[in-house]
Amino acid sequence: VQLQASGGGLVQAGNSLRLSCATSGRTFSRLVLGWFRQASGSEREFVAAISRGGGNTQYGDSVKGRFTISGDNDKKTVYLQMNRLRPEDTAVYYCAAEVGAILTSPLKVYATDYDYWGQGTQVTVSS
Repeated sequence: VQLQASGGGLVQAGNSLRLSCATSGRTFSRLVLGWFRQASGSEREFVAAISRGGGNTQYGDSVKGRFTISGDNDKKTVYLQMNRLRPEDTAVYYCAAEVGAILTSPLKVYATDYDYWGQGTQVTVSS
């Protein structure tokens, strides 16, 4: 699975951004796609994940109610809509894929559970 993240940029606090993660390569039926972020000097943090078909989603506590993950199966793309952005959301955002997942279980939140990673896209939120 190849992953290509895009959509990052510089925004003021309170504004919105939408990240995209385009997937290509082999198709897996039991696939979970996730977003993680890593701020300078910090560990990689779980942001959100969605199961193939969109039936199951999960969010990190710090983004619940502000971020929404969604998928477009036809375009093989996953989106992360980020609203009410805060300076503490500043980070490099990565998309990742877990293959062979159990789609009905709570989705994985640890980076080590994901098998494939895209390059990051920088999000900077100014105060």
